[in-house]
Amino acid sequence: MRVVVGISGGVDSSVAAYLLKKQGHEVIGLFMINWDENDGQCTAMEDYEDVKRVCEKIGIPYYSVNYAKEYYDRVFTYFLDEYKKGRTPNPDVLCNREIKFGPFLEKAKSLGADMIATGHYAKTITKDGYTYLCKAKDLSKDQSYFLNQLSQYQLSSVLFPLADLEKKEVREIAKELGLSTAEKKDSTGICFIGERNFKNFLKQYLPAQKGEIRTLDEKVVGTHDGLMYYTIGQRRGLNLGGTHDGNGERWFVLKKDLKNNVLYVSQGECEELFSNGLYADTMNWIPKLPEEKEFECFAKFRYRQPDQKVKVTILDAKKIKVDFAEPQRAITEGQFVVLYDENGVCYGGGIIDSKF
Repeated sequence: MRVVVGISGGVDSSVAAYLLKKQGHEVIGLFMINWDENDGQCTAMEDYEDVKRVCEKIGIPYYSVNYAKEYYDRVFTYFLDEYKKGRTPNPDVLCNREIKFGPFLEKAKSLGADMIATGHYAKTITKDGYTYLCKAKDLSKDQSYFLNQLSQYQLSSVLFPLADLEKKEVREIAKELGLSTAEKKDSTGICFIGERNFKNFLKQYLPAQKGEIRTLDEKVVGTHDGLMYYTIGQRRGLNLGGTHDGNGERWFVLKKDLKNNVLYVSQGECEELFSNGLYADTMNWIPKLPEEKEFECFAKFRYRQPDQKVKVTILDAKKIKVDFAEPQRAITEGQFVVLYDENGVCYGGGIIDSKF
């Protein structure tokens, strides 16, 4: 079988490519450039050098493809629009649907690929003609959360060679092979921001407007640099430590008033930081819309969060109401809610629109 691997220059995709070659597949490495290098400190060129070394070491051909325009049009514009609305987006989820499993998949098919593969920690199973998305064996590294928007066509076209491996096993394989990526630090955050200061980066694209920071009783306690720089539950970077008449506890962001450009905070975790439920839209169901209009399951509202018990009410094909078994802290509009059953099978996910 001919498999095109999305190879990033990291240890996970390197080992994924090796494992597929070891299994006897015809493997091709394809490296994606998703951001204009002239725009800052994305490490694409350094990563491509690692890709070359790895592919030559394991003996597979490799190519690069530039999706900077597609990324800007399909992901980055969404990223900016969400910040303009005062929300906190998760562009990595959209990048998977729109780039890594979009143009990349089509390019792989044009190269004669039977399947594509990535270094994601996730698993798929096929049953009754459908492809299901599941958590990986290494739950501490599981990335199914970021794949919640994939379609049946996309899921049925991908292999996840790391599905049943622990991260430490992946690094051990890379060390035994002498791969240059064996000790390479895992990438964090979004490529187009890289190691730069997030606030300075965003300022290049969106005008910042200073405004008041208030408590819920409308007492002004400081000044913010622009609502887009803050997220619900944030406790760092508020510069309110020396506020007089305080109780000595940390300050937390509670909500944003976009109309009046006011950032609301509390000193200490008050009940306003917690929610009893949420509404989500743009639901992507895996593999299809459930027949039951109400059901209990588990949910994540952010990556790495432990599963939380919830009751889901389907309002229509794209919208759901989610009631929490226990109040949840810092539910953030623009992030994704992702649903799972008790065995780690993903029902899909949607964008958090509001909370209650």
